[in-house]
Amino acid sequence: MAQLLRDLEATRDETLGFYALGESDLTRSYGPGKWSVRYLLHHLADAETVLYERIRRVLAEPQQTLKVFDQEAWAENLDYAGMPLEISRDVFAAVRSAIIHLARLRYETHGHLTFVHSVTGLRTLREEFDKVAQHNAHHLGHIRSALGREL
Repeated sequence: MAQLLRDLEATRDETLGFYALGESDLTRSYGPGKWSVRYLLHHLADAETVLYERIRRVLAEPQQTLKVFDQEAWAENLDYAGMPLEISRDVFAAVRSAIIHLARLRYETHGHLTFVHSVTGLRTLREEFDKVAQHNAHHLGHIRSALGREL
């Protein structure tokens, strides 16, 4: 669990730094037809809320089926182009703090709880906590690539 907490904190800190980028960097993309840095940051905030909600549902009501979310529909219908980035930054920061709090309390003791994901099937709470950091790291790679900062 110690590694998960380090990963959650490190990806949080790096992500929060990107919310302060200037307009020219926010419009950059990591490839043709791929999302801009702005869209990726909005997506990270939204995905964080979805994963947080799943974690809370599994803790409160284990063994249920939870639906996938259509990230393209969220980007379009929630107006990633016009949404103030400060709102997504604040959402991301607050929800990540809550996830870290729950991970400290429940990763070891409740990580075995299960749910069914509507696309990927049977999953555990532990896997969902791990997915938060993995998903964030995956998109940080896209942002770094868009900015020419690959590690």
